[in-house]
Amino acid sequence: VNYKTLSNVINKCAAACVRRPRAMSHFRDNSDEVDEVNYKTLSRFVMANTADQELTILMNAIAVACKATARACRKAGIANLFGMAGEQNSSGDDQKKLDVLSNDIFVNSLVNCHACAVLVSEENEEPIIVPAAMQGKYCVAFDPLDGSSNIDCNVSTGTIFGVYEKTIPGPGTVADILRKGQDLVVAGYCMYGAATELVICFQGRGVHRFALDPSIGEFIHTHANVKFPVDGGKKIYSCNEGNANLWDESCKEAVDFFKSGDKPYAMRYVGSMVSDVHRTLLYGGIFIYPADKKSKDGKLRVLYEGFPMAMIVEAAGGVASTGMFKGKIQRLMDIEPQNVHERCPVILGSPRDVAICLSYYEKAAKTA
Repeated sequence: VNYKTLSNVINKCAAACVRRPRAMSHFRDNSDEVDEVNYKTLSRFVMANTADQELTILMNAIAVACKATARACRKAGIANLFGMAGEQNSSGDDQKKLDVLSNDIFVNSLVNCHACAVLVSEENEEPIIVPAAMQGKYCVAFDPLDGSSNIDCNVSTGTIFGVYEKTIPGPGTVADILRKGQDLVVAGYCMYGAATELVICFQGRGVHRFALDPSIGEFIHTHANVKFPVDGGKKIYSCNEGNANLWDESCKEAVDFFKSGDKPYAMRYVGSMVSDVHRTLLYGGIFIYPADKKSKDGKLRVLYEGFPMAMIVEAAGGVASTGMFKGKIQRLMDIEPQNVHERCPVILGSPRDVAICLSYYEKAAKTA
């Protein structure tokens, strides 16, 4: 019956502070000002930069789904959402409970916003064709919870999405979304970590960061026109080096270079693409997820992982490539996907470091 709650501890501390007012007199709480009137919200930003009401509705639906997923991640332990769901997704990966819940959240939000015609999710084998009476002009490919293998140990996860605008008259079909990355009108990711942050790139309008303000429940515009550090930034390489024995020789040589010399690169790898790419975008360096002997076409999916991240990276002044893929070194955004869950290798980051990595593929191509 004697619960030693946080409130009890705070009350005791507060009582002590009342007895010793001078000890705390230099503190002032500015954490939640209420006189702010100029909120630079996501919806306001979209309307100001696109004047497209349907796109604003779509982005609001994505934002609501991100907020709901962030809430589910925060409450996972309390709500018994850790652990496996007992199913597999379209890629054959075992699904976690939060995988299933986050997918349901996004599908429900997007179908009911009346702005979408076709949806592709990592968690669904087949594309979702929105009922004709509810269709809009946009198609969305998304990974509802990237990095879900990290869920149970409370490491940052995220959502990745790419948006296409329909170009074919009539009801939506798979053809509306099986297109090159350069046709994307919006790409973005939301990271669920110490803070909930939404990073979005609108075609031709740069990369922008929004932070969720939980006090008003809105994503607030915090950083405009995000760019890679001019000099390439910190010397960091990010990859799952446990698979190194399965890589091709060019990738091995590139990573060996990063580790060599008097001042080798640091290695940082979270295992959530959102977290690793976000760090690479802000700090510089390179992210590598190559094809290997087990996954000859790579592991990451083109439509809802490769394309959105490539669009963001390129808009921020970086480079996104496949390395040597299907007989040639390719710009990632130029891939022509043939199915909704197609895979590809991914090499992206600052021009300085991606150029180093690709130089080993170019050298191998010349000697082949």
